[in-house]
Amino acid sequence: MSTDPQGDVICVEHRGDVTILEPTQTIETLRWDLIEQAAQMVLAPIRAQPGPVLVDLSAVNYFGSVFLSLLLRCWKVVSARGATMVLCCVSPQARELLRVTALDTLWAIYDTRQQAMEVLESD
Repeated sequence: MSTDPQGDVICVEHRGDVTILEPTQTIETLRWDLIEQAAQMVLAPIRAQPGPVLVDLSAVNYFGSVFLSLLLRCWKVVSARGATMVLCCVSPQARELLRVTALDTLWAIYDTRQQAMEVLESD
C-alpha cells in the first residue's frame, strides 16, 4: 500500500487470523499530512479481521510522534474488540522511545517475528 510516490509505507498481510503490519523505512519520515491516508489504509484490514495484530518493525530503525500516533490508533481498534497487539524486531532506538513514553507497557515486545507469532497463534 502506498501513501505517496516514494513507495510503500506499511505492508499488510494475514497469517491465519493474525494481521501483520510491516512498516518500511519510509515510516521514519512520514509527514503529518499523510498520516490520515496511511491510517485509513492500515485500519481497514485491521477492522476487517478480528484477530490479533503483529507489528514487525524489522525495517525501521527509529520513528517519531507521527508513527506513534498511528500505532495508538491501531491499538485502540484492536483492544476495543478484545484482541491483542504486539511488536517485534524493535530497534534499540525505537525500544528506548517506547520505554520513555511508557508505551512499552501497552504492547508486548518480542525479539523475532517467529517468537511473536508463536505467542499469538497459541492464544
